[in-house]
Amino acid sequence: MKVRWRRAAYAAAGSLLVGLLSVLPASPAAAATGQISGLAGKCVDVAGASAANGTAVQLYDCNGTAAQQWNVGSDGTIRALGKCLDVSNNSTADGAQIHLWDCVGGANQQWVVTAARDIVNPQANKCLDVSGNNSANATRLQIWTCTGAANQKWTAPATGGGGTPSGFVVTEAQFNQMFPGRNSFYSYGGLTAALGAYPAFANAGSDTVKKQEAAAFLANVNHETGGLVHIVEQNTANYPHYCDWGQSYGCPAGQAAYYGRGPIQLSWNFNYKAAGDALGIDLLNNPWLVQNDSSVAWKTGLWYWNTQSGPGTMTPHNAMVNGAGFGQTIRSINGSLECDGRNPAQVQSRVDAYNRFTGILGVSPGANLYC
Repeated sequence: MKVRWRRAAYAAAGSLLVGLLSVLPASPAAAATGQISGLAGKCVDVAGASAANGTAVQLYDCNGTAAQQWNVGSDGTIRALGKCLDVSNNSTADGAQIHLWDCVGGANQQWVVTAARDIVNPQANKCLDVSGNNSANATRLQIWTCTGAANQKWTAPATGGGGTPSGFVVTEAQFNQMFPGRNSFYSYGGLTAALGAYPAFANAGSDTVKKQEAAAFLANVNHETGGLVHIVEQNTANYPHYCDWGQSYGCPAGQAAYYGRGPIQLSWNFNYKAAGDALGIDLLNNPWLVQNDSSVAWKTGLWYWNTQSGPGTMTPHNAMVNGAGFGQTIRSINGSLECDGRNPAQVQSRVDAYNRFTGILGVSPGANLYC
C-alpha cells in the first residue's frame, strides 16, 4: 500500500457540490407517466392546469387530470403539460420554490428518484419537499435539505430506463467481472445499499457520463485496495500517525485508531469526524465500523468522492460530471504524491483499471486520463 497523505476535510460536512452540464433532448427518453403522490396521499399538481412558465407546483387531492400526469424520464427530467419541473431562479437554497418552466436542459431541471422514495435535485443535493409539512390543498412544493421526513417521500412512476433494480449503472455481474478476486466484505449489496447517501453519484448526465463516473470511482477504489482485497491499511507502523491532537475533539478511540480503512482508505481523526457527521454515523468514537460494516465502508468512499477535493481543485464527482476527465479524479485522491510526474507508475495503474472498467461497461473512457 502506498503512503497516505494528510487528507484534510476541505468541504463542510455533509455538503455536496455538483455541477451538471449535460444538454437534454427535447423530449424525455424511456419515460414512464403517472401521478406522483406523497404526503397524506395527495398528488404533485400544476396549479390551475396552466402550462405557463412560472406556474406553481403544489400538493393537491389526486384527481387524475393532466395537471397531475408526470413523465419521469431516464434523462433526469420530470415533465407535465409539456414543461419541466424546475427549481425557481436556479436556486440551491432551502425553501427555493418549484414551478413549471420550459425544458432548457438546466441543472435545476434535473431530478433523481431514489429507492428510498426521495426526489432529489443533484445540483442542490436537496429533496422535493412539501412546505411546512402542510398537507392542505395548494401547499407549495420546494427543495429542502433531505431529512427522510414524510413530507419528502414520494411514490413516482418507474422511469422505464435500463440499469439494475438498485438503479446503479453497474450490474452485479459486471462488478464481479471487475473484481474477480475481491474480499467478500466488499459486497455489491453493500455498495448499492450505500448509494442512497449520495444519490447524484453515477446518476447525473447521460448514460455514458453515469457509466464513466462509476468506472472512475471503482478504478480508483481498485487501486487503493489492491482490487478490493484490503479492508485496512497494510502498513501497521503508520497507524499511530493519523491522530491530529490539534483538533478540539482529539482522538477518543485511541492514538492508533484512525488508520486507513475501506474503499478509499479513509484515514485521520478529522476525516472520520467529518465523514461521520455527514453520514450521521459516529465514526470518531467507533472508526471500526468502516472495517466491520460493508455499507458504512462504501459510504465513506462515496463521501470522499462526492464532497472532498483533497489536493485537487474539484471533487472527483465534479471532475467526471463536468468533463474534466479521469486524471482530475487521481489528482483529488492522491495528486500530491502521484501527479505531475511524481509517480507515473501509480497513475498508469489507475488509468489501466479505468480503461478496463469502461470497456466492461461498454463506454468510451473520454479524454484527459492523466494528471
